[in-house]
Amino acid sequence: MYSVRKRTLVFSPILTWGDFEQQFWVYFFPVNVEANAINALESTSYHQGDQTVDDYLDSFQTLVSNVGYMDPQTLVVKFRCGLRLGIQNQIATMPYGLLADTNPDV
Repeated sequence: MYSVRKRTLVFSPILTWGDFEQQFWVYFFPVNVEANAINALESTSYHQGDQTVDDYLDSFQTLVSNVGYMDPQTLVVKFRCGLRLGIQNQIATMPYGLLADTNPDV
């Protein structure tokens, strides 16, 4: 399965233009990018794990751009479900609607 965190591919030395071209296509244009991203988002492999929230957000956005999910509700639900449980709980128990809200009457 496709891993968003690390992509470790082993390449042989590039000796010819053909070698370069082949390795370029394998690394930068993997087959079934959309299918791999969908599979990742429909499993738990995209979850935050030990990543920082910034790194998780970056990898999540990459997956979403590969899949083409556009519905904001779907994106929020998927993103929140992938966060570590402690962060999910903090968001769920926030007294206001947005992280930056300090006055709910505004």
